[in-house]
Amino acid sequence: MDNIDDFMTTRAPTAQRPLLGLTVLVVEDSRFACEAVRMLCLRSGARIRRADTLASARKHLSIYRPTVVIVDLGLPDGSGLALIETLSQAQPRIDVILGTSGDQVNEEDVIAAGADGFIAKPIASLAQFQAAILIHMPPDRQPPGPRLLNGDQVEPDMLAYRDDLSHVADVLQHDESPQTLDYVTQFLSGVANSARDRDMLEVVRRLIAERQAGTGARHELHDLNEMVQTRLSAASGF
Repeated sequence: MDNIDDFMTTRAPTAQRPLLGLTVLVVEDSRFACEAVRMLCLRSGARIRRADTLASARKHLSIYRPTVVIVDLGLPDGSGLALIETLSQAQPRIDVILGTSGDQVNEEDVIAAGADGFIAKPIASLAQFQAAILIHMPPDRQPPGPRLLNGDQVEPDMLAYRDDLSHVADVLQHDESPQTLDYVTQFLSGVANSARDRDMLEVVRRLIAERQAGTGARHELHDLNEMVQTRLSAASGF
């Protein structure tokens, strides 16, 4: 643990910053989703670190020990469930392990893998984010006295969404295999929902439906590529 982390973990939580002293590792490939968690951590007093793949997360965990790990289920190099299962069985165990996904049907799988809880995307509510972590913390890590429930919602910069779209464009330029399309549709479904991009979400859903029907979905894939490129080339962005 570095000197900054040593300093952070010695600070007691307060009613205004109930996660003060905690370090959160977010394992998330979406810049937009990660920016939301960064803002929530900042408002709550927690320090944040990020890993965008399973490999990066494992490398990080071999060096640092966070207090909280939040794991997205759909990652470029595999399922976050594998990491959750590994972390839940490790000794000593990470204090709080949470899974996250844009699909709430994944909650049962997250708990079965050994996580303490599940946070549905989009992660935007300050009160819900704090509560999802604090409910699993021991009494001596809880803020003293009553804690006011803050109804604030965070709004990540849309430039982070453009970064995610750029990532998708790069992936599709090099590979349109079934495995890649599974990843892209899962990734974009969550990101577009969080960014409230209903048109993009509709195209992604049509692509998923056509692929499940076994029609090849070439028209829907073309529409998706075109929409991504249009958004990236827009001068003012979203």
